[in-house]
Amino acid sequence: MTAAAKRLLVGRPFRSERLSNTLLPKRLALPMFASDALSSVAYAPAEIFTVLSVAGLSAYAYTPWIAVLVCLVMVVVVASYRQNVHAYPSGGGDYEVATENLGPDFGLVVGSALLVDYILTVAVSAASGVANVGSAIAIVGQHPVWAAVVVVLVVTGANLRGIRESGAAFAVPVYAFIFAMMAMLATGIVRWLLGSAMRAESAGFDVQPEHAVSGFALVFLLARAFSSGSAALTGVEAVSNGVPAFRKPKSRNAATTLTLMGVLAVTMMIGLVSLALITKARVTDDPGRLIGAPADYHPKTLIAQIAQAVFSGFPVAFYFLSITTGIILFLACNTAFSGFPVLGSVLAQNRYLPRQLHTRGDRLAFSNGIVLLSFMALVLLVAFRADVTALIHLYVVGVFVSFTCSQAGMIRHWNRLLRSETEASVRRRMRRSQTINAVGFTFTAVVLLIVLVTKFLAGAWIAVAGMAMFFVLMKAIRRHYDQVARETEGDEEDMLLPGRVHAIVLVSRLHLPTMRALAYARATRADSLEAVTVNVDLADTRALVDQWDTQNLPVPLKVLESPYREVTRPILDYVRRLRDKRPNDLVVVYIPEYVLGRWWEQLLHNQSALRIKARLLFTPGVMVTSVPWQLASSRGQDRRVRARANRELQARPRHVPLTITHTVGSEQRESRDTP
Repeated sequence: MTAAAKRLLVGRPFRSERLSNTLLPKRLALPMFASDALSSVAYAPAEIFTVLSVAGLSAYAYTPWIAVLVCLVMVVVVASYRQNVHAYPSGGGDYEVATENLGPDFGLVVGSALLVDYILTVAVSAASGVANVGSAIAIVGQHPVWAAVVVVLVVTGANLRGIRESGAAFAVPVYAFIFAMMAMLATGIVRWLLGSAMRAESAGFDVQPEHAVSGFALVFLLARAFSSGSAALTGVEAVSNGVPAFRKPKSRNAATTLTLMGVLAVTMMIGLVSLALITKARVTDDPGRLIGAPADYHPKTLIAQIAQAVFSGFPVAFYFLSITTGIILFLACNTAFSGFPVLGSVLAQNRYLPRQLHTRGDRLAFSNGIVLLSFMALVLLVAFRADVTALIHLYVVGVFVSFTCSQAGMIRHWNRLLRSETEASVRRRMRRSQTINAVGFTFTAVVLLIVLVTKFLAGAWIAVAGMAMFFVLMKAIRRHYDQVARETEGDEEDMLLPGRVHAIVLVSRLHLPTMRALAYARATRADSLEAVTVNVDLADTRALVDQWDTQNLPVPLKVLESPYREVTRPILDYVRRLRDKRPNDLVVVYIPEYVLGRWWEQLLHNQSALRIKARLLFTPGVMVTSVPWQLASSRGQDRRVRARANRELQARPRHVPLTITHTVGSEQRESRDTP
């Protein structure tokens, strides 16, 4: 049943050779990697208006300037990352740039920041998508947490099916969103030029200021609005992390996709802010501050208000835009599902994360990373009740940490290459690229400082704490793997033979499993062999000794006394005494155990073999050998496993040769066969 459910959810496994067939052309890479950056435009302008509403309606006049500044930063960042994808096409992205040029600790800072940012991308995108769809469909807006959870689970399932499948599935709604947004912007600008009246549903309301803002307070408010609007830049780094998923030429295709994404995002950002001012839309975090609004007024999102005003008299277009906006916000999660598993694989390869994150699943996707990302995003959504305004304060910090470290690393990268380059034309290109990265570093460092100052107490400290937690955790994981590597290093001199081998067969009753274990132990021809039982019940022990003597078995039986009726401790003490007497000897303990086919049958046995095995594994100089005895129920399980293996073997393509490499002496030979 488990295998059938997995096949239904994920599909049939792919051969490793099919990895090249999962690479993406530009038309699928754009919706795959740019959905986060494009969808950020759906909530970034609204966040600017929301922050400025603290000072009242008059503060909306600063919105165009803040939007222009955000777009300027976006242009600089896109230009900077074009240099990154050409210089580092391996997919390590910001982490690889920082590690190679600034050192491993800076690489871990970037890795931690990106991991936090990817988790928040999924949570914020799902919550924002629910809010937009909820503007058109009431039942979604009334249950935001459950709706967001369902969205994350659906996107998780799509990504588990593989990169190309998820890219193809997401292409249509992303392009539909781009078409709907451009149609709304074009229609709105044309109507404005023709003098047609367009008024948002909240245009007649006034905004009650929370505080009188002036002087330094006004500067702080503008800086905070700018930091909230900078959420539009999230997702730009995803392309540089996903270069290996592009078709060849990878770097050129990634750079082209990056440019298209930047042009679309800047156009949408400027267009939405302009139409928001034209339609006089009002956005606040508290509907009670809208003077003149009815008591039961439920405000729509900024895009929904603009669409309703621009497409007045044509509700089909309004619903189409609201739904496609919600869908692309849902799909923006996919950018994180593309970047997080790849980054996790790179970090795992460098021994900073568990090795399980480095391996690909049945469909050639990094399944373990996908599941881990989904779990952590769901925890955030439930904890913050899918509230975009609460989650947005945690956002942006991680992405600008990675931006800043990446650009600093690129500056040092070009410095290193310039020291050895002598050709004048190449040096000019390098200097131009270095200048672009230097400008990018300046801009992103300033934005990072603004974000930390204006959002730290509002919730950004949680993101910083999460980054610190990941940093410490990854350092601890690396120390563990390094310690294991040091302890397990060895060469031919370490292949020392033990002085003697002393074999012990654990006995509870004289039955077929015990007889098999005794036969196997005798076949290994140890230097000494004995059977050991523990006296828990005197009558049973006497019966066992009598039966042993009656059958005249060629192996001596030793009885260990246990006044407190324990089984594990007497065996451990006896084995340790043998080790203490002759430290150069090897003790091999043979444990006969049942193999059961049904889970409930496990409850009917005391599992003493597992407990003894678990304790003996921690004893130096002791080898533990399980001697299984398959009961009838396990044979049915074996038949099912064999049948499933045969079905999978028959499903494989028969034209693909199977190559087996074997070693004869010092030569390697290959034999090819067709399965």
